[in-house]
Amino acid sequence: LHTLPQISWTTCTLHRKNLAAFFFLNIILLQHKLKTFINPVTDSWIVQESFFHWAFGVTEADCYGAIDVDSGKSILFVPKLPESYATWMGEIFPKEHFKEKYAVDEVHHTCDVSLSVLVFTAQPLWSVLLTLRGQNTDSGSTCREASFDGISRYTAGYSFSVCSRVVKTDMELEVLRYTNRVSSEAHKMIMKHVKPGKKEYEMESLFQHYCYTKGGMRHTSYTCICGTGNNSSVLHYGHAGAPNDKTIADGDMCLFDMGGEYYCYSSDITCSFPANGKFTPDQRAIYEAVLKASRAVMAALRPGVKWTDMHRVADRVHLEELVKIGILIGSVEDMMKVHLGSVFMPHGLGHLLGIDVHDVGGYPEGIERIDEPGLKSLRMGRLVQERMVLTVEPGIYFINHLLNQALANPAQSCFINNQVLARFRGFGGVRIEDDIAVTADGIELMTCVPRTVEEIEAFMADSTKPFSPVV
Repeated sequence: LHTLPQISWTTCTLHRKNLAAFFFLNIILLQHKLKTFINPVTDSWIVQESFFHWAFGVTEADCYGAIDVDSGKSILFVPKLPESYATWMGEIFPKEHFKEKYAVDEVHHTCDVSLSVLVFTAQPLWSVLLTLRGQNTDSGSTCREASFDGISRYTAGYSFSVCSRVVKTDMELEVLRYTNRVSSEAHKMIMKHVKPGKKEYEMESLFQHYCYTKGGMRHTSYTCICGTGNNSSVLHYGHAGAPNDKTIADGDMCLFDMGGEYYCYSSDITCSFPANGKFTPDQRAIYEAVLKASRAVMAALRPGVKWTDMHRVADRVHLEELVKIGILIGSVEDMMKVHLGSVFMPHGLGHLLGIDVHDVGGYPEGIERIDEPGLKSLRMGRLVQERMVLTVEPGIYFINHLLNQALANPAQSCFINNQVLARFRGFGGVRIEDDIAVTADGIELMTCVPRTVEEIEAFMADSTKPFSPVV
C-alpha cells in the first residue's frame, strides 16, 4: 500500500487568501458545489465544483462557501439534514465539526444563507456579492452560478481570475506527486500483465483495481483509453461508443492513457509498448521518434519559455525522425511552413494539470489561440511559470482520415513517400505522456515508468524484476 498524503485544510486557507488578493474591499465571493452523475435509484456520485473544492476542500454535497475579501473571513454553509439521514447515511455532525475539519471562521446551515449574507453585507449599498460565472476556455461549457432566495438584491456575476490556480502550493504538489506515484505503479502492473488474447477492458479494470486497492483512489481522472492496434490512433478511444473492447492481438502496439485521482487531484499518464513485449523495427523507430521529442521538450522547459514554442519543438523532432525513417522526404523547414507535423500529431503538446485533468488558466484574457493546425488544439498558450504542473505528451499517429487529406493536398503530399507510408497504415499510434512540475531552473518529472525501448523490453520480459529508472 502506498502511504496516503496527509491533507491539511490550511492549504485551502492559503487559497482563499490568494483569491482575496485579486479583489477590492468588502467583496464577497459565494460558490457552491455541482452535483453530477446522479442515480436516484442506487446512489449518488458527486463531483465537487473545482473552484469550490480548491477554496474550501469540502467533500460533502450541497454546501456553499463565502469569503469576505476585506477581512479574509470565510463562512461555510452546510445542509441541515433530516433525522432520517442518520438511519440511511450515517451520523449527523454539528456545525462545529465542519468548522474544525475545514479550518473556516464560521459554519451555518444552507437554509440560512440569505439571512447570513444579509448580516455579512452590513452595508448592501456598497457591498457586492460575487458568484463564479464564465465559460471554460478548454471545454467551452459555462459554469452554473450559486443561487439562493433573495440573491438578486446583491449579485453582480463575475468571471474571476484563475491565475491563483495556475501555480501550485507545496501541498498540492505533494498530492500530485502521490497521484503520479500510484498511477505509475498501476501502469507498470499493466505492462506485466498484458498479453495477446486479453481484452483491452481487462487492462482498464486492472489499472482501476490497483489505484483503488493500493492507492485509495476511488475514481480515475478521466475515462481510460486502452487502445491497441489501429485503436491506438484514435485519440480519445475508450468512450461509450468504443469501450475498450477489442481483443489484443500479437504484434499490436498498445497505447494506454490512464490516470488515477486522489482528493480531486488528477494524474494523466500514457504508456505505449508492444503487446508481446518486443518492438518490431517499425514500432521501435516510431516509438524512439516520440521519445526523442518528449526529451527535447523536457530539456528545454523552464520558466519563461513559450508553451507554443515547445509544441513546435516536438513537431520539428517528429518531422526530422520521419524523414530518417523514410516516410517523409525533403526540407523539414518547408514541412513546418505547411504544418505537416499536425498530420501526425493533430493534438496539442500538453496541458495544465491539477484539480481538473485539463486544468484552468491556459488562455487568460489577452492570450488567444493560434489558429494553425495542431496549435489550435493546444490547451495552453501562456508562458511557462514555476510551480505550474503540465503534461508533456507528444505523439505520432497514422490516422487514415488525416493521411488521405494530406495526400490530396499538393502542398503537403510532395513531402510524403506514399510507398513507405503504406507500410504504416493500420499501425495505430504512439503517445508518451509524463506529468511534470516546473521548477526555478527546469522541471521535476513526477511520472516514473519504463521509457526507453530497452527498459520496456527488459521490464516486460522479467515478471519478477521491479523497475528502477536510470539516474
